[in-house]
Amino acid sequence: MNALVPLPVLLPLCATGLSLAFGTRLKQFQRFISVAVLTAVLGLSVALMIAADMNGPLSVHLGDFAPPLGITLVADRLSGLMLTVSSAVTLCVLVYSLGQGMADRDEETPVAVFHPAYLILVAGVSCTFLAGDLVNLYVGFEIMLVASFVLLTLGGTGPRIRAGSTYVIISLFSSMLFLTAIAMTYAATGTANFAQLAGRLAELPLGVQTLIQGMLLTVFAIKAAVFPLAAWLPDSYPTAPAPVTAVFAGLLTKVGVYCMLRTETLLFPGNRLGDLLMAAALASMVVGILGAVAQTDLKRLLSFTLISHIGYMVFGIGLATREAYGGAIVYVVHHITVQTTLFLVAGLIERRGGTTELTRLGGIAKAAPVLALLFFVPAMNLAGIPPLSGFIGKLGLMRAGVADGSVWAWILVIGSTATSLLTLYVMAKVWNLAFWRAAPPGQAADGTVLESDDDSDDDTDEGPDRMPGTGDEGVRPRHEPAGRAVAATLHGHAVTTTTRLPRLMTWATAATVALGLAYTVFAGPLTAYTDRSAAELIARVPYVEAVLGR
Repeated sequence: MNALVPLPVLLPLCATGLSLAFGTRLKQFQRFISVAVLTAVLGLSVALMIAADMNGPLSVHLGDFAPPLGITLVADRLSGLMLTVSSAVTLCVLVYSLGQGMADRDEETPVAVFHPAYLILVAGVSCTFLAGDLVNLYVGFEIMLVASFVLLTLGGTGPRIRAGSTYVIISLFSSMLFLTAIAMTYAATGTANFAQLAGRLAELPLGVQTLIQGMLLTVFAIKAAVFPLAAWLPDSYPTAPAPVTAVFAGLLTKVGVYCMLRTETLLFPGNRLGDLLMAAALASMVVGILGAVAQTDLKRLLSFTLISHIGYMVFGIGLATREAYGGAIVYVVHHITVQTTLFLVAGLIERRGGTTELTRLGGIAKAAPVLALLFFVPAMNLAGIPPLSGFIGKLGLMRAGVADGSVWAWILVIGSTATSLLTLYVMAKVWNLAFWRAAPPGQAADGTVLESDDDSDDDTDEGPDRMPGTGDEGVRPRHEPAGRAVAATLHGHAVTTTTRLPRLMTWATAATVALGLAYTVFAGPLTAYTDRSAAELIARVPYVEAVLGR
């Protein structure tokens, strides 16, 4: 079974080569390769999760080089669960993108690039979850960075290039900081392997330990978009195509949370910076949700709710108890799925109504009841309405906070409750504006093509067809037959509004909704599994013994 551990990384990388070699000539083959490989990765992830739960952590030393020289990959309960959820979500998003036509029928998009970049992104995510040392973790981050920049800038339009540039600058800064932290760690301990560091870091002076811990936490907080290091996110994600935004918002920020969870439990037990983490969690909750309340564009609103709900996960990490870690893991799994679903729904809304600006939408519940249902279920899940998985995760975290009994814990319990109520208010606002009220007079009619002018930055005229402040400047409508297949994004490519949404897009979104509901149906097994994961994280011994063999 240990031989399976590298495959979630190797399969997407090998498929990338095939996709690049044949994609320009055999588009159907390119699609088949992508779907088949991600399906295989999902199956492997489930197998690794079950094996890690039954037999303990699985590890492999590539090239049979023992630590600290070799590359070590480790699959324990936590990484197996994260691999499974991420594989399921990335597969659904890939199917959604095929239905949208972004990767295959949009002539302005380099079709031979999307699939390889997406597969490389999946390989980077898998590498991060399986990394058994800091260097390999860094490599996983850089793989994700390269693929992310390609996906963010698909089409090469002005808004996407600007957003991609911001993303890359922030990511390069965090990469430099990460390299510095790795160098300091290796200089102080002589290794970068997690299992060896678990014993050697404790022998260092307290000041050195705290410095290394603080640098690593800063790097991971940037990746996770923890306030005050989250200012880059609302301007970077909304300009990307809907499936790219969905997988970025739902998954990539949780990679940072996973790294915080891994290092805080394995390398720095004792919760020395717990109060700092809880302060950051509270700030993320409050600032993020207040930012969401102020938004009128759906994509930006969801971006701010993303920042806000990262605070729940950091809350659990800051408490550093078994119950808190279990609640945080449940919430990570829940949020990956629900946040991805909401951004996929935003893409459907954009195709149906021609915009994600809430003031220009209305009447969708009557005109497209299936789309309304696809939004309503994950929206209530995000708000934490019982008995959905969002409520289960929040309840676990709040119970852990009450059990802890410290001042910060009680403040976070109150802040979590207020944030949950404000999230419900925000989701209700979206429902009332976009779905429940009558369609406004200015809403695009069926069959309207909304095109973005690439030279809109040089045009200061704000006529009736422009949408200032939403990223949709320079939008001009023209009429075409309803149902024309065009990429659904207002940020650089044409959109045709249509009453009949592509089936693949709808079914892929429905699959993520069903996955979110499955967490509720199987809440008992899920919480039991996350509790065992939390116990394994705190114990540390099973992980160390699996890697070092003692």
